[in-house]
Amino acid sequence: MITTSMRAEPNPVSDLQDRRDRDLVAGVAEGDRSAFSELYRRYSPAALGLALRILGEQAMAEEVLQEVFLSVWRRASGFDPARGSVRSWLFAQIHHRAVDVVRREEAERRRHSVNLGPVGTEQAVEDVIEESWLAARRRQIRAALGALPDEQRQVIEMAYFGGLTQSQVAAATGAPLGTVKSRTLAGMRRLRQALVASAREDGWTTGG
Repeated sequence: MITTSMRAEPNPVSDLQDRRDRDLVAGVAEGDRSAFSELYRRYSPAALGLALRILGEQAMAEEVLQEVFLSVWRRASGFDPARGSVRSWLFAQIHHRAVDVVRREEAERRRHSVNLGPVGTEQAVEDVIEESWLAARRRQIRAALGALPDEQRQVIEMAYFGGLTQSQVAAATGAPLGTVKSRTLAGMRRLRQALVASAREDGWTTGG
């Protein structure tokens, strides 16, 4: 029986970009402002898109973007090429910082609701219920994403949170476009199954 290798072919463009990115980060670590400007120009649009998709508010997304790049300027020496690409390093920081902001906002809303005392109108009750549902749903989505295999989570975050096309994801990861498409499809199916199961456990769906 004839078998074929499924190993991804080397991607010279992606390899060159990775080397250039690593050089930029090394320059930033040495205080090179032009390297920092180039890194910001290259990744800030996609990074802002990721923050905006998580937070849903432009001002907060821009604040997260600035905080992360300020951290990069101060602590670029902490980048470890052995743990992944510069793109994934940056996107991971954006994701973590944005999730922290979501948690902080949720905690603030809970404190505010307690301080308001008894809810006086039917509309206010509905608003509280909707806010609680959305907060719980966001937690479920984050948990479901975290349970995906790394390669599926990566392409979903880059495509749906980072705003990249599947061709751009393929170029950034070095994986063939067909592999990116199959990983995305498999990941979205698993994500949907996990969210449906969570909703049923919480009593948010009815029927078969």
